[in-house]
Amino acid sequence: MSTIRMTTAQALVKFLDNQYVSFDGVESKFVEGMFTVFGHGCVVGIGQALDENPGKLKVFQGKNEQGMAHVATSFAKQHNRRKIIACVSSIGPGAANMVTAAGLASVINVPLLLFPGDAFATRQPDPVLQQVEQPTNLTVTTNDAFKAVCKYWDRVSRPEQLMTALINAMRVLTDPANTGAVCIAMPQDVQGEAWDFPDYFFQKRVHRITRPVAVDEEIADAVKIIKAAKKPMLVVGGGARYSEAGRVIADFCRKHNIPMGETQAGKSAVRGSFDYNLGGIGATGNLAANRIAAKADVVIGVGTRFSDFTTASKSIFANPKVRFVTVNASAFHAEKMDATRMVGDAKVTMARLSAALGSYKAAYGNEIAAAKKAWDKEMARLATITYGPGYEPEVEQRDPRTVKEFHKLTGTELAETTVVAAVRRIIPGDAIIVGASGSLPGDLQRMWETDVLDTYNMEYGYSCMGYEIAGTLGSKLACPDREVYAMVGDGSYLMLHSEMVTAVQEGVKINVLLFDNSGFGCINNLQMEQGIGSLATEFRKRNPKTGKLDGELMTVDYAKCAEGYGFKTYSVRTLAELEAALKDSLTQKQSVLIDIKVLPKSMTHGYDSWWHVGCAEVTKSKRGRDMYKERMSKLEKARKY
Repeated sequence: MSTIRMTTAQALVKFLDNQYVSFDGVESKFVEGMFTVFGHGCVVGIGQALDENPGKLKVFQGKNEQGMAHVATSFAKQHNRRKIIACVSSIGPGAANMVTAAGLASVINVPLLLFPGDAFATRQPDPVLQQVEQPTNLTVTTNDAFKAVCKYWDRVSRPEQLMTALINAMRVLTDPANTGAVCIAMPQDVQGEAWDFPDYFFQKRVHRITRPVAVDEEIADAVKIIKAAKKPMLVVGGGARYSEAGRVIADFCRKHNIPMGETQAGKSAVRGSFDYNLGGIGATGNLAANRIAAKADVVIGVGTRFSDFTTASKSIFANPKVRFVTVNASAFHAEKMDATRMVGDAKVTMARLSAALGSYKAAYGNEIAAAKKAWDKEMARLATITYGPGYEPEVEQRDPRTVKEFHKLTGTELAETTVVAAVRRIIPGDAIIVGASGSLPGDLQRMWETDVLDTYNMEYGYSCMGYEIAGTLGSKLACPDREVYAMVGDGSYLMLHSEMVTAVQEGVKINVLLFDNSGFGCINNLQMEQGIGSLATEFRKRNPKTGKLDGELMTVDYAKCAEGYGFKTYSVRTLAELEAALKDSLTQKQSVLIDIKVLPKSMTHGYDSWWHVGCAEVTKSKRGRDMYKERMSKLEKARKY
């Protein structure tokens, strides 16, 4: 057996450089490079290895460990999980910063490979700088926090352990049913230790991502249920997108006269203009999809895990006789909603299901077309809302001062829905949009239409504030020839926008559309809807008279901030200014930020949906008591599992 003597870190780099995937006969390099914020826990170990011989791995410099891991997640998502960028951090705070990103990747089932530095395996010195000490268990470090949010976790305490750790990492990362975050903790002394690694460990490995089809018995069970239905409906999730099953799903819907709704992760798997595509479904869904869903007698979930937003907290499928059928690569997700399951790849299983259904057609008449037409009318209304005489906010509010005060401070006329519609109208049809949190995901799931596949990158499983701008950079790195737009609120922008500097450093153009309504508008709506006062959700100065955060509304010049980073910036308050900025931004080569002041309470809301949140059973607020009664009533009608 031939061996190569090298450090653990050098072996790690060499192994990663030789990993490939094969999907539908197309082979591609799996690991594009490594993102890092170097610190003492990694710079002289993995850092040395990357400096001396990175192979074909590209090294990226992050500005925040959470941010760089979000970049890597979005990069993998945009590549439909067939290419990744690994992330390297120091120990302590550097590692802890990536825990949030790991949770995000695991929730949305996107591969993310993390190598946080760790304390000395020898415990010499002990404790090392940034080491967390647990008096009852000295084996515990910061990196144990990753166990709760990763699909695979390991710690390499000896050089020879690296081999099984990395092989298992690749197993999980390339498994459509179980992929997510993988954490391999790297003690900083072990990174530099040498060992005689067998040369076959570094051979080119091709990991096949296959298309398993559901077994005949499962398909037969599903066919029996669907054929007995009159008004079935599809719910298309992220698994359909990653399987590239859009065309098969469209053919299925057309052949069998069955409408479909989209989850956040499933949006852009099927063309938005497709006759049977009703658009977003659930708590952030539109009226067309939600009203058809309420009467469906069978729901066919394709690649969805039926989150509470997709099901409107298990209330949207209101037919008392409704049954569920699922197609999912994951047996765990396929069992959701007590479904009759088909465990397999979405594309091949849906094709097999369609063949087995034969000439079956659902009993829909003009309901699908009528629902789409009614929603188109509502979309036209949402696209033309501006501040003026008779203006009424879209969202009910107890305190009417905010909208008037914000308009007086900024002079803006723009409603959030009007901005979304204008952006869709002006930017290129193949542009990619990225979002994650606040009220924008609701607006976008309802209002955004695209006929270009895989152009909607919404992270709404973890709904992680701060993903938007980092995710935009990740999508741009994946698709350098496309325009990519961050759809981000001011709250998320303040949470994490450090990778804007990385975009400038890499010489790539990203577009940041910053919707500024001076606060956490989505959560302000939630608290006030429940009868709670506007407490610490608007960006207000502390009032010296009351001692509370109910003073003057704050405004921030975000354009000036971004200009300092090297962005081309615009400040807009009117529709004409917005349209001019969007058009001019398309002529720019450098990154762009458009500071858009949007009226509070001007986002979409409702549309026959409900979201189950814990609210106070005992409260002085009449509104709060009424909302508690409503909650209990909704719970009584909702499915229990």
